[in-house]
Parts: sequence; structure tokens; C-alpha cells
Amino acid sequence: MPMSSWRFKLQAMGLLLLGRSASAEAVFGAMLARWPDDAYALSSRSYLRAQLGRRDAAIEDARRLVDAHPEHGAGAWFNLAFLLAEADQVEEAETAFRQALALDAKLDRAWYGLGLALIRQGRHDEAVEALRRNTELQPMSPYGWYQLARVHVDRRQPEEARKIIRHLQGFEPRIAAQLERETGLAS
Repeated sequence: MPMSSWRFKLQAMGLLLLGRSASAEAVFGAMLARWPDDAYALSSRSYLRAQLGRRDAAIEDARRLVDAHPEHGAGAWFNLAFLLAEADQVEEAETAFRQALALDAKLDRAWYGLGLALIRQGRHDEAVEALRRNTELQPMSPYGWYQLARVHVDRRQPEEARKIIRHLQGFEPRIAAQLERETGLAS
């Protein structure tokens, strides 16, 4: 980032601290007018646009970031995938999650996101594998376990879901109880 760009960065951060998001977005726009592929400005503006509910514009910036800066790697691809999933573009989200995982196979959030994208496409067998990988990487997070149990119910494998409910009772009893209520399965 050129030295003069620090002025823009500080200005945007100050505006954000004052709660002036639209003005900060304009500052990032000015940065990008001068330095069209600036990674900081693209990433920051994408995040800010998502916060402002401007998802399509956020996705555009996230795409520009991964195209212009492949070195930003798995995190940038994950952010793009997350935005695409939120926009109900699940096939594209799947591709982006897979790209993130190709760059960092230990990115547990990407495994979880991939699992959700596969569930939404009705590809439950593949979703099981993605969610299992997520739970291996984050064994104490209930989210992957919860989704994995739900997939097992959808696949008509109640005993597998019961095993997960029993497992969750050991560290997330509220989630286990929620699954029991939702599925009608007792551990």
C-alpha cells in the first residue's frame, strides 16, 4: 500500500469509530479509485457493504479481492463463500468453500459452510463428510454436531443422530435437548 494511502485508511477507521459507515465506504471507494486492486480497501469495503445490507456489492468486492490477490488465500475465499451462501447462491458458495479448503484444509469454518451448502443442495452424503471434518477440527463446537445429527435424521439414520445427541449431552446439554425436541429422538 503506498504511503499516502495511510491517510485514507486512518480517515476510514475514524469514520467507522464515529458510526459513519456510508462515509467510510466512500473513503474506501476513493482508495480504490486511486489503487483499484488495493487488498485492504477491497476487503474492508466488502465487509462494510455486507454490514450495510448491500450484499451484491459486497460479493463484487470479495470477488475482486480473490481475483487480484490470490495470496490472501483461504480467508478471502471463505469470506466470498459466506457472502454467496447468504445470497442463496449455493453452487457458487460450494465452489468458493472448496477453493478455501484447497488452500487450507484445516479451515474448520469452511468445512462447516461447505456442509451447509451441500445440505441446501440435497447432497446429504457429501454433507456428512464435510461436517465430520468440521467436527474433527472443532470437536467442542456444537454447530457441526447439530447439523450432522440433522443430516442423519434426513438420511433416516436415527441411531447415528442419537449417538450425536448423547455426545452433545456431555458438553452442550441445551443443544442435545433441542435436537431431541426437534427430531423426536431420545438419547
